[in-house]
Amino acid sequence: MKRNTYEGAANAPDRQPNTPVSGTGHGDEGGDGSRAKRQHFCKKLYVQVIFAIIAGALVGYLYPKFGTSLKPLGDVFIKGIKMVVAPIIFTTVVCGIAKMGDLRRVANIGVKSIIYFEVASTIALLLGWFAADLVHPGAGINANPASFDPALVAGYVKSAHSQSIVEFLLSIVPSSMMDAFAKGEILPVLFVSVMFGIALTAAGERGKPLIDMLDCCSKVFFGMVKIVMYFAPLAAFGAMGFTVGAYGIGSLAKFSVLLATMLGVSVVFVVVVLGLVLFACGFSIRKVLRFFREEILVVFGSTSAETMIPRVMTKLERLGCSKDVVGLVIPTGYSFNMDGTAIYMSIGVLFIAQATNIDLSFYQQLTILFVMLLTSKGAAGVTGGGFIALAATLPVIGVLPVGGLALLIGIDRFMAQIRAATNMTGNVIGTIVVARWTGTMDVAQAHRVLNGQDDDAGRPSSGRSLAEGALTSARPVSLHTNASAAQSRTAAS
Repeated sequence: MKRNTYEGAANAPDRQPNTPVSGTGHGDEGGDGSRAKRQHFCKKLYVQVIFAIIAGALVGYLYPKFGTSLKPLGDVFIKGIKMVVAPIIFTTVVCGIAKMGDLRRVANIGVKSIIYFEVASTIALLLGWFAADLVHPGAGINANPASFDPALVAGYVKSAHSQSIVEFLLSIVPSSMMDAFAKGEILPVLFVSVMFGIALTAAGERGKPLIDMLDCCSKVFFGMVKIVMYFAPLAAFGAMGFTVGAYGIGSLAKFSVLLATMLGVSVVFVVVVLGLVLFACGFSIRKVLRFFREEILVVFGSTSAETMIPRVMTKLERLGCSKDVVGLVIPTGYSFNMDGTAIYMSIGVLFIAQATNIDLSFYQQLTILFVMLLTSKGAAGVTGGGFIALAATLPVIGVLPVGGLALLIGIDRFMAQIRAATNMTGNVIGTIVVARWTGTMDVAQAHRVLNGQDDDAGRPSSGRSLAEGALTSARPVSLHTNASAAQSRTAAS
């Protein structure tokens, strides 16, 4: 077993697993146990989000026009979170690299994360392909390709042509440093952050004041996230109300087999494939999913995985993953580890082929699979990325009609919820795997948190707001706690 190099592992003995920390006391399943037990069931964020999703669906079904008008509630929430995503990534990555001071370790983390991403997304792609080939979700639709209206998907096709692999790689490098933050695209921000962190490392002692300042700024940005998280249930209510009101329950019934296939494959991929990977790392998929259940539900309701990047990064650090691994792997994963999108693409291609009664040869299927490995990255971070990736894939072999994408328009919003939640879950587990692989994870801390024995932060207690969990790092430890720990060590010696 590798010796943990994460500084939190070295400091772990100074704090007893069940010692409450002043000013935190978060937790609905651990930490300050008595407070957690007194917390009312309805005060838990994941419970509120579940109720909000159900209520939104009912409103959208009973009052479609009113439900459609609720869309701004979800949009404002998403914009509020995305507003601070770029600064949080910048400060986290820069501080992580600068404090680490070892550029070879940065390269090691980067290479191993890319290897994991490619393997995981390939498995997701193949799993979706085999399931669609087995279930045949498009059988019996008998759509006539000549009846498709190309205008319905013209916008996606245009975006696909402008998102080639070369264009994607060039877009990683921003035209200016401020341009990366102005557009809010993750990869350019990550590129600037890594370059800045490397330069700050080279500055040595002269860069320490700037590192301290960026570390303080990071806490402020997480505080902004805490404020926005007050409105997470309201955003889930509005987003689900719009989805059901605009597209109707009828689209669910019409494409129930397709939706069930997508949901089933995503569940199998997360529980079985990623569950086995986590088991090999010494963790339980059930406990990890329970720990991140609030983030998964919010992403499912809002259909945007990026909204939970700040909370996910904070909770991963608390779980024992080193800050540099979290800062590098999470932003990269949201462009290169699109497991849910890969499943959606493979099922979507075969669905269109089956719905239009077009038989694909084995060679054509292999060609499409290879192209999808590339196009799933080329459309990363673009609105409607799944549709755009499919629009870029279909013309490759010239057999499937691009207009066939119109068949997916009515159901795409529901499938977007599934793929967003799968993407986020895959990136969370990917970060844990890379941290374990590189020996930078405090395994003992992870088990304490997952078992509910050390839940100092991240979850709101009964006397705190539900959004308080977004800000969990670097809260001051009380003098009483430090004094008690010092006395314990003195007595032991």
